[in-house]
Amino acid sequence: MLRAHGLACDRGDRRLFSGVDLRVQPGEWLQVEGANGAGKTSLLRILAGLSPAAEGRIEWNESAVCDARDEYHARLLYLGHGPAIKDDLSGLENLQASAAIAGHPLEEGTALAALRRIGLRGREELPTRVLSQGQKRRVALARLLCSQARLWILDEPFVALDVAAVDQLCGILDEHLSRGGLLIFTSHQPVRLAGQGGCLRLGQ
Repeated sequence: MLRAHGLACDRGDRRLFSGVDLRVQPGEWLQVEGANGAGKTSLLRILAGLSPAAEGRIEWNESAVCDARDEYHARLLYLGHGPAIKDDLSGLENLQASAAIAGHPLEEGTALAALRRIGLRGREELPTRVLSQGQKRRVALARLLCSQARLWILDEPFVALDVAAVDQLCGILDEHLSRGGLLIFTSHQPVRLAGQGGCLRLGQ
């Protein structure tokens, strides 16, 4: 279970948000909402351990994340707003490189299957610089299909995707939740997911 108490975030001399409490349990999702500049990305980066909170505490399985950082990061997959892929590498190479950096080597067959399922059949070994923005986004999202992480934190995962790809991604997220996974995400569009879920709106 992921729990946060009294989180606050400052940007320069401006406080983006304060007093944020949340709890996400296995099989549950949480959508973070708010106007541009409300701090949605900042909150996700704090939860992923990429930025410090000005105030507050984050707990994973009732232990402070600061005391169990390695275990927490081993259970976490974070995808930011940008695709975070290297243009000179192919989709296959990007997946394998990301897995290697995370300390979980990825077999070529598993990576190829993920890319094909996400809609990149025939493009698995092309340099990603020749792909469209939507295809680059699919390369990044293929990491979800290769991940064993319990907690997924996704910043605008539906951006640059067509209607069919949005439906496919919702199916992937539903599968993760059905396995007892946890999901926190932002989205500017309505999303229908299975399982228990809720919304946290910043700036209110």
